[in-house]
Amino acid sequence: MSEMNKETQLLVIGGGPGGYPAALHAADHGIKPILVDEGAKMGGVCTNRGCIPSKALLHLAKLINEAKEAEEWGVSFGLPKFDLAKMQAFVQHKVVGKLTGGIGMLCKGRGVEVISGTRATFIDANTVKLEGTTTGTIKFQNAIIATGSVPAMPTAFALGDPRIMDSTGALLLPDIPKRMLIIGGGYIGLEIGTVYAALGTKIVVVEFTDGLLATADRDLVKPLETRLRKNFEAIHLNTKVASLKPTNKGILATLEGKDVQGEEMFDRVLVSVGRRPNSANMNLDKAGVHVTDRGYIPVDMQRRTNVPHIFALGDVAEEPGLAHKATAEAKVAVETILGEPSAFEPRAIPAVVFTDPEIAWAGLTEREAAEKSIRFEKMSFPWAASGRATTLARNDGLTKLLIDPGTQRILGMGIVGIGAGEMIAEGVLAIEMGAVARDVADSIHPHPTLSETIMESAEMALGGATHVAKPKKVAK
Repeated sequence: MSEMNKETQLLVIGGGPGGYPAALHAADHGIKPILVDEGAKMGGVCTNRGCIPSKALLHLAKLINEAKEAEEWGVSFGLPKFDLAKMQAFVQHKVVGKLTGGIGMLCKGRGVEVISGTRATFIDANTVKLEGTTTGTIKFQNAIIATGSVPAMPTAFALGDPRIMDSTGALLLPDIPKRMLIIGGGYIGLEIGTVYAALGTKIVVVEFTDGLLATADRDLVKPLETRLRKNFEAIHLNTKVASLKPTNKGILATLEGKDVQGEEMFDRVLVSVGRRPNSANMNLDKAGVHVTDRGYIPVDMQRRTNVPHIFALGDVAEEPGLAHKATAEAKVAVETILGEPSAFEPRAIPAVVFTDPEIAWAGLTEREAAEKSIRFEKMSFPWAASGRATTLARNDGLTKLLIDPGTQRILGMGIVGIGAGEMIAEGVLAIEMGAVARDVADSIHPHPTLSETIMESAEMALGGATHVAKPKKVAK
């Protein structure tokens, strides 16, 4: 343990995808920031316990599933054998360890002072107290709060049994359970369910509402749900978990819903009902920073809180809780501190669900259009007409554009299918640049690729695409 009392032009609290980019951006522009992170390793939840380990495991799941499917094409690999220790080492050391170490090297090389394993709590609007591996105080001129979020765990499920897991516990691959209950039909639960199903676990999903992935359009969710119902034991919608009871044989869950009633036994339970902002126990009130009833810190377009020299970004500030949003906000906050004209006002923040198939969308969704009474034309290109999708034996995808009926400006894009997350950036660029359908249609896309489905969706707005029948345009 070390003691310090320092002063800095910029204090960054949190070392995740909002915090460390803010510190690096500041250092690149002449500010010498101090970054305080409660974790032992840099990268925050995303790198250590979220985005990165889950995608590494999803990659393994993809290999397992493709090897199984290859039998239909005349290639047989036999039954897979799982070495959990090696899989855990791959995820935690070769992937997470490499990236966290890289972030540390970036900070060192740019002159960012990093204080790890330490918690910062406010004493007043210009001072924080340090607790942990380092103690003392830091006085600051400006501060950026980027403390992220943590998995929500309802009190009724917080029973102290390690077999009842949140996403952090599930990503550690403690074992391969024979049967697992996933409470919540959001993207985290479905991604983790995809991993365990590939490993041989029988997955049961219970979702309280009438559909999976509530924020996504239904036409994008349908192909995913169809595939998941084949790979999972069951998906129960309009259903709730009334109680969980740990027993010697497993976790006894009481389910209440239209299609299921009664008790079922599971080896493990994943509670995946959302995340909550990590704003508690920071003494924000002593700094005069306002916090909502849900724990979010309200910010303006520059990411300022109600205290002008204190900024907040990422999951702790406002939804959506996305790593790439936090990174973009970091740049705005630092530029504002530097006195540059900057504001966070994106036309499109992409969202990706890394299941199989993936779902991605950017800009206006049909759900948002209905809520805001925005007129649009929808151009949907089925992957059944895609040459590349056919070569991959994955015709279950769909690419769609939402277009302004008058100007043909692209308002939104949605994709469901393998690789959707890699393709959605074209939609983000088109929306941000104010592109119209002809801009995309006249941009030559390589053949055969899945990206051609974007071009042909745009062609449909001009009267017809090469590989599908001429559609009837219906303004909504």
